[in-house]
Amino acid sequence: MRPTVLLFDIDGTLVTTGGAGRRAMRRGLTAVSGHPNPVDFPLDGMTDRSIVRLALVAAGVEPTAEAMDRVLDEYLIALAEEIPQVPRERYRVFAGVREAVEHGLLRGAAVGLGTGNIRAGAKLKLSHVGLYDYFNFGGFGCDAEVRVDLIRIGAERGAAALGVPLAEARVVVIGDTPKDVAAAHGIGASCIGVGTGSFSAQALLDAGADAAFDDLTDARALAALIEHQP
Repeated sequence: MRPTVLLFDIDGTLVTTGGAGRRAMRRGLTAVSGHPNPVDFPLDGMTDRSIVRLALVAAGVEPTAEAMDRVLDEYLIALAEEIPQVPRERYRVFAGVREAVEHGLLRGAAVGLGTGNIRAGAKLKLSHVGLYDYFNFGGFGCDAEVRVDLIRIGAERGAAALGVPLAEARVVVIGDTPKDVAAAHGIGASCIGVGTGSFSAQALLDAGADAAFDDLTDARALAALIEHQP
C-alpha cells in the first residue's frame, strides 16, 4: 500500500456538537467586542481564526492578533461550559466514523485531523465523545488561518509520522464542505466528501470531490479511504 495520510475534518464530518461551538464562539466574541450577536453568518468550512476576524470586523473592532487571541481564550472557556449542557442525542458521532477511523489505523495509514478548529477546541469537542485519542497529529486552526495552509501542515506531519517525504505519500482529506474539497486539491490531495453536514454528497461531487457518500457507513467509503487513487 502506498503510504497514506488521512486527514479528517471535525464539525459536520466526525461529530455534531448540537450548536455548542457556535454558542461558545458567540460568547467569546461578545465578551471582547460587546456585540450581542456577532456570529450571524454560516460557519461551514471556516477556520476559527477566520471566523473571529470576520466577526470582529463586522462588530467594528480591529482584528489585531491580541484581540483575536482574547476572543479564542474566551471561546475555550465558554466551550468547556457549553459542551456538557448539550443533550446526548444532539451531541453525537456520525454513523460509521469510528469504524472508518479504525479501518485507516488497521491498514497502516497515518490518521490525523485537518480542521479549522484550534487544537484546544478540537480536543474539547472530540474528548467529549471519546474520539480525540485516535488522532496523534493534525493541521489545526491555530497552525494557519487559511484552510489550505493548515491542511498542508497536517499532511506534512502525517508524512513525517510515516517516515516518508510528503511527495511520496498519498493524502486524503475527509470533509463535509466545498472548502474541504478546495483545500485538499490546493495541496494536490484527494478529497472524500461526506453528506453529514450542510452539503449533500452530490453537492460535494459537484464541488470536485473525488468521491462522496451520504455517510461513512457506505462500504465504498472504507475502500476509498485506502484504495481510491486520485
